[in-house]
Amino acid sequence: MIGYYMSLALRSLRRTPILSALMVAAIAVGVGAAMTTLTLNYMMSRNALEAKDDVLYAVQLDGWDPHEAADNPSEMPWQVTYKDATSLLRSDIPTHQVAMHRWGGPISLENSEIRPFTADGRVTSRDFFALFGIPFLYGNTWEKEADTSPVKQIVLSQATNEKLFGGENSVGRTVNFNGAPFTVVGVTKNWNPSPKVHDLNNGHFNDSAEIFIPFGLHRNFEIYPWGNTNGWKNEDIKSYEDRLGSESVWLQYWVQLDTPQQVEKYREYLTGFISEQKEQGRFPRPLKFGLSHPSEWLLLNEVVDGDDRMLSWLSLAFLLVCLVNAVALLLAKFLRKAPEAGVRRALGASRNAIFSQHLVESACIGFAGGLFGILLTLGGLTLIRHLQQGYLDRIASMDWMMMLSAIGLAIFASLLAGLYPAWRISRTNPSIYLKTQ
Repeated sequence: MIGYYMSLALRSLRRTPILSALMVAAIAVGVGAAMTTLTLNYMMSRNALEAKDDVLYAVQLDGWDPHEAADNPSEMPWQVTYKDATSLLRSDIPTHQVAMHRWGGPISLENSEIRPFTADGRVTSRDFFALFGIPFLYGNTWEKEADTSPVKQIVLSQATNEKLFGGENSVGRTVNFNGAPFTVVGVTKNWNPSPKVHDLNNGHFNDSAEIFIPFGLHRNFEIYPWGNTNGWKNEDIKSYEDRLGSESVWLQYWVQLDTPQQVEKYREYLTGFISEQKEQGRFPRPLKFGLSHPSEWLLLNEVVDGDDRMLSWLSLAFLLVCLVNAVALLLAKFLRKAPEAGVRRALGASRNAIFSQHLVESACIGFAGGLFGILLTLGGLTLIRHLQQGYLDRIASMDWMMMLSAIGLAIFASLLAGLYPAWRISRTNPSIYLKTQ
């Protein structure tokens, strides 16, 4: 029966092409506007670490100003100090644990025609790759002692390896980074999560690191982070050692805790650590720390903020306006077919059959509106990418799920718009139109 109703619907649409085009356009414009903002919000809120969401935790320690909490929803600094990070790394409770921050510098090859370029890097402990599930194309990470000793080893991203070595296995080769020779120990496969859950302090949607170097190189290179460095007190910093021993927060810290028992033990460990620091005159605020799953971390950091959500609601309100117009057009179209419906009723068709027939016609209009709505959405996302000059290239895009959602939204909207017109035409009194035939 549905096939028959669809055949009637297509004939009806062909009989009134202009009116049908207007209805399809009304649905398409509303769906295009709504799906553009909904797609952006969906892509921005995706959890790139969803596969390990239940075992990964971002660590926060509340060692802030005793008179004023940190200015964010968690009321704790997002990052930790260097001295706290090095202390936490000594714990043997987590399966994996990572202290890290952004850094970079010029990288080149000796006796090569390849011009030096600035590589965006990450100074990190060796567990970074295992904790975040980053696969290796060649080699592996550095040994554990490199987290505390100045070992000049480096891991390249696949893209960087392509630039420097044409994609060949470069393990054991030497590159010059920041004026010093580094031995390549590994090459990671392409890994570019968006949003960048592991480091939301340096741009939610920036590209991931091009190179990775061991955590133990801080003193050797007197590394200052590329990124946010915050503090709550005035400190007399005259040397690099003063910087490392200061209360400035500039490192991200993550742990992997695979069992509830590990989580409980680690909570007890952090409680003991903070209590010990309090005895030394640090951590003046009430004892507090944070362990947030990646999904919670995205919400806390407001990757999708209130303005983005408001824009989505406004776009849905615009879709509603388009639906009101579609209702008026459908009503006009269906009432023009009242004589035809009257004859069908007189020949034995039930009110439900008339109602279903016209609702199927509304769904066909919605399907066509959804297809054109996808094209408008793609155009809107292209415009956004152009306006953002590459910043949202990996976000302002539409996957198959969102395309299917667009069609589903269009069909749902058209069915909603068609309910009243279909009900009106199903209530047609056949006797009125039989007299006129």
